[in-house]
Amino acid sequence: MVQLSKRVNENTVTRLDEIAQCEDVSANFLVQIMNDLKNAEVIQSKRGKAGGYFLEKSADDITLYDIVAAVEPAMVSKMSVQTGQSANEVAATWAEVSNRFTESLKETTLNMLSGNDNEIMFYI
Repeated sequence: MVQLSKRVNENTVTRLDEIAQCEDVSANFLVQIMNDLKNAEVIQSKRGKAGGYFLEKSADDITLYDIVAAVEPAMVSKMSVQTGQSANEVAATWAEVSNRFTESLKETTLNMLSGNDNEIMFYI
């Protein structure tokens, strides 16, 4: 996503193998992630010899929450209350932690992750 964000001003698509090489990730693994992001309408793809991937919308409008929800939805799903004597306390605590985590993800844009925004720089 950061690689796509960095190339957004070039109005060009970025090839999967180029992203994989830049991020030192297996292309086979990356294509699965890209399909999840495409299904979530975070990115688009263009087929063909000159094909590749590009952002569906502005990097300022894509949050880390959008990305995580697309590729790892269990991380942002709500926990259901289980049975047991301490279930309510554990569920309440987990709900608070989950809410803070979700808010943090929603406040962090792709633009911030890519270093295009001077506010915060994350290294993931």
